[in-house]
Amino acid sequence: MKLASLKHGRDGQLVVVSNDLTRYTAVASVAATMQAALDDWANARPALEAVARELQAGGGESFDQATCASPLPRAYQWADGSAYVNHVELVRKARGAELPDSFWTDPLMYQGGSDSFIGPRDNIAMADEAWGIDFEAEVTVVTDDVPMGVSAADAVAHIQLIMLVNDVSLRGLIPGELAKGFGFFQSKPSSAFSPVAITPDELGDRWKNAKVHLPLLSSLNDKAFGKPEAGVDMTFDFGQLIAHAAKSRPLCAGTIIGSGTVSNLLDGDPGKAIGDGGVGYSCIAEIRTIETILDGKARTPFMQFGDRIRIEMFDTDGASIFGAIDQVVEKYPG
Repeated sequence: MKLASLKHGRDGQLVVVSNDLTRYTAVASVAATMQAALDDWANARPALEAVARELQAGGGESFDQATCASPLPRAYQWADGSAYVNHVELVRKARGAELPDSFWTDPLMYQGGSDSFIGPRDNIAMADEAWGIDFEAEVTVVTDDVPMGVSAADAVAHIQLIMLVNDVSLRGLIPGELAKGFGFFQSKPSSAFSPVAITPDELGDRWKNAKVHLPLLSSLNDKAFGKPEAGVDMTFDFGQLIAHAAKSRPLCAGTIIGSGTVSNLLDGDPGKAIGDGGVGYSCIAEIRTIETILDGKARTPFMQFGDRIRIEMFDTDGASIFGAIDQVVEKYPG
């Protein structure tokens, strides 16, 4: 089943979307919003699945991804992990920080701002290019109510939806914030999620071991930038990430848990650009780190006003699964 939120008020209008992303049906009689459906998921899911079956048989209205808000336009909680430890190690090297051994056994996670997600086709408005504007292509899951202290194995059953995200990062602001010892805030502005959220069964055998086993594609200014396999080099699966988040608190329905930037090693070493025969990168910071390691300095600039980022995932038949995050960086007019 595929779901989306059309732009409408603060929390969007929940719709069911056809598998080929061409048609939709509004479902106000089941739930007005995505959050309302998740709050009553045991009852809402079968009703939504019935609508999805009818939609697959025909009918519905024309679906335009540009009319979508993020599936959850705002959420009670957005917690982003760093499951690809290769990425964490590289980015820390860029700012002269060593990677503690515990990072390989205990997930790293930060609590992001979830009150103002932007739509998948909305521009990324920033005041200053000197902030080091970067994209981060990731996979996320959405949970129902999760009890405190849940085990990693039991946590998997609480995954109800899967999405993609562009976790926008301001690399120029990160070092100063982390030096204060209190984590990200200004350096993590509003994120954008894929037009469509899907139930895990939509992925078939590409969803296994609580990981998505497909390439995550990103292009910068219409040039292929990354195509790493999301199921490879993921040190912590989504069950482990959820259990980590729920260690000392319950998680409410609608909680979003992110994988962190998808990153692959290549023959045991940091990856290579697509043009050099590798799978590329899911953020600019990673290629800049590798450039610094190899050449002594970074060459690839962070995003500038007018730059365009596109993030998408395709199934084994070449069909878009979640629709595309497609955004342009613009100067904030305020």
